Amino acid sequence: MPTAKLFISLLCFSLLTLSVTARPYVLVLSQEDFKDEPPSDPDSSPEWDEFGDSDSHKSEEDLDPGSWRQIFEPTSTQPQPQPQSDTEALYYSAVTKLMTGDARLIEEGSGEIETAAESGYPAAQSVLGFLWGMGLLRERSKQKAFVYHHFASDGGNMQSKMALAYTYTRQDMFDKSVKLYAELAEVAVNGFLISKDSPVIEPIRLHNGAEENKEALRKSKGEEDEDFQILEYQAQKGNAAAMYKVGLFYYFGLRGLRRDHSKALSWFLKAVEKGEPRSMELLGEIYARGAGVERNYTKAFEWLTLASKHHLYSAYNGIGYLYVKGYGVDSKNYTKAKEYFEKAAENDEVGGHYNLGVMFLKGIGVKRDVRLACKYFIVAANNGQPKAFYQLAKIFHLGVGFKKNVPLATALYKLVAERGPWSSLSRWALEAYLKGDVGKAYMLYSRMAEMGYEVAQSNAAWILDKYGERSMCMGESGLCTDAERHQRAHSLWWQASEQGNEHAALLIGDAYYYGRGTVRDYDRAAEAYMHAKSQSNAQAMFNLGYMHEHGQGLPLDLHLAKRYYDEALVHDPAAKLPVTLALTSLWVRMNHADSILVQIIDSLPDVYPKLEAWVENVLLEEGNATILTLFACLLTVLYLRERQRRQAAVVVGEVAQPNLPNELAMPAPMR
Repeated sequence: MPTAKLFISLLCFSLLTLSVTARPYVLVLSQEDFKDEPPSDPDSSPEWDEFGDSDSHKSEEDLDPGSWRQIFEPTSTQPQPQPQSDTEALYYSAVTKLMTGDARLIEEGSGEIETAAESGYPAAQSVLGFLWGMGLLRERSKQKAFVYHHFASDGGNMQSKMALAYTYTRQDMFDKSVKLYAELAEVAVNGFLISKDSPVIEPIRLHNGAEENKEALRKSKGEEDEDFQILEYQAQKGNAAAMYKVGLFYYFGLRGLRRDHSKALSWFLKAVEKGEPRSMELLGEIYARGAGVERNYTKAFEWLTLASKHHLYSAYNGIGYLYVKGYGVDSKNYTKAKEYFEKAAENDEVGGHYNLGVMFLKGIGVKRDVRLACKYFIVAANNGQPKAFYQLAKIFHLGVGFKKNVPLATALYKLVAERGPWSSLSRWALEAYLKGDVGKAYMLYSRMAEMGYEVAQSNAAWILDKYGERSMCMGESGLCTDAERHQRAHSLWWQASEQGNEHAALLIGDAYYYGRGTVRDYDRAAEAYMHAKSQSNAQAMFNLGYMHEHGQGLPLDLHLAKRYYDEALVHDPAAKLPVTLALTSLWVRMNHADSILVQIIDSLPDVYPKLEAWVENVLLEEGNATILTLFACLLTVLYLRERQRRQAAVVVGEVAQPNLPNELAMPAPMR
């Protein structure tokens, strides 16, 4: 039935919970991964730095040149940096216009970016590469996008380096991508905290499959969130724990709050007056980094020491770090540093394992032991320590202690690089979305999508599908046509699917099955559903069963259809109702294959177009007449079985009586 929709619409979306979150990254290494020959000496390579803080004195603007931070995150306490040139002023004016959601201003901004790029300004070249890649007011050209990103990368633009690294990775050119990701990951690592783990601020998924992710979005509304308002009220009333949490939210820009180091410092100072030890540790971090205050390692050491006396074991990492570097103390002291790192590790602080790994890797105050260092790193990495991923990436990249593995090194570097200062784009996109500015959110997520962020690819595609023209998608000659918008969404879903997003693979299958933004192709739809099935997606299993049942893109095979339906139920018990209805349809086909019932089932959506239109309008999902069809199947089967039961009962009651002329005994009901 060509117009019938697969059972993946409103009912199934409500029944089947989709897992679209990233799976845990766990490293499991065998003896075969170790080298037999003696490990090379990392000291001989400039790639290796002891504890790495070569860029710690730089601001985020320096680490991410051309950043849009001054547009989206202006500080209230510090004056805005003045443009260094007319070209820089033109660049920021252009970016501001591109984010307005106004078609006329977007066109002006596009022209200004081109002018700034022609003058050789790397940040403008990077944005122009982005515009060529999107096909925004110009014919889409991957070649021109690559060229401009290459120029911008050579000029030091980090976001273009991210875009190029992702492009190379998609083409399995790991020898090129690994070098870029290594450089980007190093910048990211230098922004992490020295004592405790930096909180992982994962980009928020705007959707959970079929619907908006309301719970996650509610928790990201910042100062407008009711929970935050209650917390802030408690802090104002003198609750030390609340003061610490509010300071933490402002320091890192958590829960949708705009980052504000000055407010964070104020709240931490109030909290320590009441003896809150976690605030003491963060004050140590603030003074060590000079975040909102003048850098002062002596004060950093004092605050970290106070925190450690309150049994805050993560502070031991910061103290050990200061002894390794000789900051805020009389002199470097590797013995004391190791003692503090060991105390942290003994108390299950993964940072302690990481720091010990660095000491053994470099032979800092201990006998060098690369294998022991790797074991420390693996423990830390499997507990989510991003610095450990970085060190393991270098180990596999250079082949130190382990066999060289460039693809694995690339994947590990990418994990770390995505936490660099350019990840702020995600905060700004979410802030725009929560304010109802979906056009600005779409542009920001699209920029991140180009840089290889899977969540951003998924979010941008979802905005296009959900909001249509409101997304302010700009095509070759103005607002996107429906075809351009579908094609762009399809491309984004495909990229997300390549990175393991099972829901994306599902939607790609839908696009091919229904011909949305592409030519209808049941074979490619089946391939996409198989990809989603390989990621244990119950809905994809159900769809494959449906396609086998109807011979669409897959061989007509009712037994395989039943196997897929059963598998969907095994993977998701919430699928019981749709699977029951589907099995009922199969029962009708198997036991009444030549009857008019099958013809009725297959033709219902065509015979009753008004009913289908009602389903579309009322259930808000195209083609859900299949659901009603299966309900009709169920009612039909129940009717047939009841009629058989009654007739069988009559036969049993009359078993002693011979059959009358022209009458046949009713067969036993089918089980």
